[in-house]
Amino acid sequence: MNTSDDIKNDFSKGSVRKHIVRLAVPMTVAMLVQMLYNLVDRIYIGHLPEDSANAFTGLGLTFPIVTLVLAFTNLFGTGGAPLCSIDRGRHETAHAEKIMGNTFTALLGCSLLVMALCYPLMKPILYLFGASDATYPYAAEYLNIYLIGTPLVMLATGMNGFINVQGYTKYGMITVAAGAVVNIALDPLFIFTFGLGVKGAAIATVLSQAVSAAWVLLFLCGKKTTLRLRKQYFKPEARILKSIIALGTTGFVMNASNGAVQIACNATLKSVGGVMLGDMYIGIMTALNSLRDVVSLPIQGLTNASQPVIGYNLGAGQYRRIWNAMAFTAVIGIVYMALVWLILFLFPRPLLSIFVEDQELLDLGVPAMHLYFFGFFFMAFQFTGQSTFVGLGKAKQAVFFSLFRKIIIVVPLTLLLPRIGTLGVNGVFIAEPISNLIGGLASFLTMIFTLRKMLKSAPEATPAPPAAETAETAPASAAEPEATPAPPATETAETAPANEAAETAELPPALPPTEE
Repeated sequence: MNTSDDIKNDFSKGSVRKHIVRLAVPMTVAMLVQMLYNLVDRIYIGHLPEDSANAFTGLGLTFPIVTLVLAFTNLFGTGGAPLCSIDRGRHETAHAEKIMGNTFTALLGCSLLVMALCYPLMKPILYLFGASDATYPYAAEYLNIYLIGTPLVMLATGMNGFINVQGYTKYGMITVAAGAVVNIALDPLFIFTFGLGVKGAAIATVLSQAVSAAWVLLFLCGKKTTLRLRKQYFKPEARILKSIIALGTTGFVMNASNGAVQIACNATLKSVGGVMLGDMYIGIMTALNSLRDVVSLPIQGLTNASQPVIGYNLGAGQYRRIWNAMAFTAVIGIVYMALVWLILFLFPRPLLSIFVEDQELLDLGVPAMHLYFFGFFFMAFQFTGQSTFVGLGKAKQAVFFSLFRKIIIVVPLTLLLPRIGTLGVNGVFIAEPISNLIGGLASFLTMIFTLRKMLKSAPEATPAPPAAETAETAPASAAEPEATPAPPATETAETAPANEAAETAELPPALPPTEE
C-alpha cells in the first residue's frame, strides 16, 4: 500500500512541472544561504569608508586561491560521500566508516599542505593573478588570516556530505546555515565597529568556519548519527584513497577550471588596463561575477531540480516526461534570463552599487556590464543542456561542455580579444557573451540530438497515470526516498546533488551548481 510520501515522490506520475518546482524551492534556498556566506564579505568590503575600490579588488584577487581550496575539498568530499553511501546501502557499516575516516585524514592533510605552499608563495602568486602594489596589501591581509581556517573550511564542507548521505539532511543544512548566520552577524562587527576592514572580514569568515566544522565533527562523533567518525579508521589506505580520488576528480576539475578562468581574466585586465585602470577593472569583474552568481541562482535551482525528475523517469521508461521536464526548464530559463538581461541593461548602476560605491569604478563598470551580460539568456541553454545530461546519467558530456565553454572558449578569447584592434579591456568582457552563445548552443543542441535519439529508439512506455490520481486510486509502486538537495559548495560554482548510484561509471559524485 502506498503512502502519501511514496506518491508524492513518484516522479513518473502527476505534473512534471510541479515536481520540478517543488524540488527547486528548497534547493534554491540552500544555495542562497551558502551564497550569502561568501557574498556578505564582498558587499561590506565594497562599502568601506576609505579606499574601498582597492580593498574590493584585493578581495577579488583571492578568489582563485579560495576556489583551489574548494577544488581540493570536492576532490575528497564529493568522492568519499557517495562511496560511503554505497557501502551503507550494502549494510557494510565498518567499511563505510573506514571511507569516512580516510576522507577526514585526506581533507586534513591536504589543507595543511595548501597552507604550507600558499604562505611562502603568496606574494608571487597574487602578483601573477593580477595584484598591484595598491591591491596586494589587502589581498595578503585577507589571505594571511583566511588560510588559517583552511582545515576548518575543508572539514566543514567536505565532511558535511557524510551527514547528508545518511539521510540527516536537516542537520546538514544546519552546517551551512549556522556558518552563514555567524558570518553575516560578525562581518559588520569586525569590519566597521572594530575598524579592522579586510582583516575583520577574514576573522569573521574563519570564526564562522570554525562553528560549521565544530557542528559537523560533533555530529559525526555523536550518538545521533548512524555512521561514526572513529579514530581507528583515520589511517589512510591507498586502495580507498584511490577510489575516493577517482570519484571526486570531476568536482575537482570543474572547480579548478573556474579558477583558471578567474586567473586569466584578472591577469589580462591587469596587463591590458595598466597600473591604475587594471585594478579598477579587476574590481569591476569581481562585482560582475558576484552579480551573475545572484541572478543565476533561481535558474540553477530549477535546472538542478530537474535532474532527479529526469533520472527517475529514465529509470521508469517514461521518456516523453523526460522531454517535458527538459522543455519546461528550457522555456522558464530562457524567459527568466531574458527578463534578467533587460533589468541588468536598464538598471546597471544601482545593481553595481550593491557591491561597490566608488564612483570611478561605477562609471567604468556600467559599459563593461552591458558587454558582459549581452545575450545573457544563452546561459539558459548551457544550464538546461548540462543538467539534462546529468539527469540522463551522461556525466562525461556534462563535464565536457562545461570545460568546453570555460577552457576552450573563455580562456583563449580572454587572452586574445583584448589584443585585437582597439578592443583592449572590452575584449575580456566580450569573451563572456561569445562563450555563452557558442557553449550554450553547443551543449543544448547536442543534448536535444541525444534525447531525440533516445526517444526514437526507446520501446513504447506505459503512459503515466493522470495528475489528478489520488492515493486511493493510484496503483501500488515501490517506495522511493524523498529527493533532497545536495549540500551547496562554498564558491560557485557548478555542484549538483551527489548521486548515490555512484557505481554507474557515467555518473559524477557531484557537479558544481554554478556554471562559471
